[in-house]
Amino acid sequence: MGYRNLRTCLDDLEKHGQLKRIDAQIDPFLEMGLIQRLVYRNGGPALLFTNVKGSKFPMAGNIFGTIERTRFIFRDALPVIETLVKAKLSPAELFKKPSSLLKLPKGAYNLLPKSVSTGPVMDCTCSLSDLPQLISWPLDGGAFITLPQVYTESLEGGYKNSNLGMYRVQISGNDYESDECGVHYQIHRGIGVHHRQAEQQGEKLRVNVFIGGAPSMTLAAVMPLPEGMPEVSFAGVLAGHRIPLVKRSGMLPMAAESDFVISGTIEPNAVKPEGPFGDHVGYYSLKHDFPVMKVDNVYHRKDAIFPFTSVGRPPQEDTSFGEFIHELTGELIPDVLPGIKAVHAVDAAGVHPLLFAIGSERYTPYEKQAEPKEILTQANAVLGQGQLSLAKYLFIANNFDDKSLDIHKPEVFMKHMLERVDWRRDLHFQTSVTIDTLDYTGHGLNKGSKVVIAAAGDKIRELTSKIPESLELPAGFDKPMVVMDGVLAISAPRSDSERGESDSLIEDFCKSFDSKNPINKFPLIVLVDDSEFASANIDNFLWVSFTRSNPATDIYGISSYIKCKHFGCECSLVIDARVKKHHAPALEMDKAVEKRVMEMGAKGGILEGLI
Repeated sequence: MGYRNLRTCLDDLEKHGQLKRIDAQIDPFLEMGLIQRLVYRNGGPALLFTNVKGSKFPMAGNIFGTIERTRFIFRDALPVIETLVKAKLSPAELFKKPSSLLKLPKGAYNLLPKSVSTGPVMDCTCSLSDLPQLISWPLDGGAFITLPQVYTESLEGGYKNSNLGMYRVQISGNDYESDECGVHYQIHRGIGVHHRQAEQQGEKLRVNVFIGGAPSMTLAAVMPLPEGMPEVSFAGVLAGHRIPLVKRSGMLPMAAESDFVISGTIEPNAVKPEGPFGDHVGYYSLKHDFPVMKVDNVYHRKDAIFPFTSVGRPPQEDTSFGEFIHELTGELIPDVLPGIKAVHAVDAAGVHPLLFAIGSERYTPYEKQAEPKEILTQANAVLGQGQLSLAKYLFIANNFDDKSLDIHKPEVFMKHMLERVDWRRDLHFQTSVTIDTLDYTGHGLNKGSKVVIAAAGDKIRELTSKIPESLELPAGFDKPMVVMDGVLAISAPRSDSERGESDSLIEDFCKSFDSKNPINKFPLIVLVDDSEFASANIDNFLWVSFTRSNPATDIYGISSYIKCKHFGCECSLVIDARVKKHHAPALEMDKAVEKRVMEMGAKGGILEGLI
């Protein structure tokens, strides 16, 4: 039941025709990442690269490349997880009163890790430079581990006080010495609590970076688990067996079945520049100071395989993680967030920038619903919940207006919102708050704004997809294109605005239209660099609009006003979604590498039928 390590998983995938071996030499510098992304896009198999240029270790990618394969990998654990979810037992109860496990199926005992004196991961040692040097995008600052499981414990120690998170690890480049690596963790991450404790005590933070091992450890590292539930415990349930941890005096526990473990410490106040890195929002995260880890040892098993992924503009392989996690935890949402029926972090918009939610107006059933009330309270609860708090845009609808509304169909959901939203009333800003570390639209690192757009009640407008023949645009603005009913994209002059400042050009654009202008037939107007690209499909619209705008500085309106600190507009809402001077560059692949890889996919090539 379940996989104890990565090799048994890959062998099983191969047995079931879901893995392809590639024996030709492949370069981890740009080639391998591009191949993995192309195979993912084609819905292809997991990949095992047996001949990696510059390293003796094979590499495995696209393991979780389809939701069907992800379900297959964890198929044995799903009934137990379903029972745990339905039992709704708190982590505190499970660990303080182990007898409560008696209420659950036998597999629930796997929540308790198993202590062992040694394991396969301690067979051999090597150096950081011996590891595959994966560089996925041309401007990346060095080689990165892209599927790391970073393990830390609080000063109290023990797995019950542990955190296992997927924080990217840079192992070469920049100013790193041969025995150093960068640990890039962002705000609202569990490792930060442990790091702060160590800093306050003037102590080193011990860190183990697990690579490979049981696939359940990889998934557990990205799970948004409730407070008090250690990731290694959840990994045991997913794996169908108790996770063996090597425990030795003076050492941080190591996952015994890992393929590699990088063991070391972060000194107090030790930082070095980390990045750039081509990230999952479709842009580079730029070079910034992040903690630097001094490496004591790199352990590996004799038959070690180095797993990896390559991220970029979504959807990518990590999309499968998000979809699978939603399947596992979606039923818990009403318990964690009372009144909320569903929450969806929109993958096409880079996950964190945009949330869709469905709430419920329950408290005044005797009144005819005319405006959002309770869903505004629920919106604040959503934005106060873990990593959901990193969202910039939250669109929230009322369940009772349309109980069939599908939150996972962006065009349907946006249409529902735009039919009902009243821009005079339904915009609610937070103008100076924390946002995602990877988002450069705000007024500083981790600093930006949010807006809640709430809609409840009957439709107040019919949406159009027809551009008025009489529409005239100010000089420099052209190519109006319909994205979907009610949404118009317009090409605008290149932005020259300063960070954190509104743009007089866009203000003048809005002032050039009065309330009777036919442009107002479109309740949402998006100003972009290329309207043809932005309107080509719904994914392009979502990516451009919500990754390239900061609500407080980039939302405008026709006939707008501020009354009692509340911003509203009588007519169309306007979002400035142009690339700004302070934005990070979008990801572009090296053309020569692209050509070389595409030739591999030609008839008779080593990747024929895969890309």
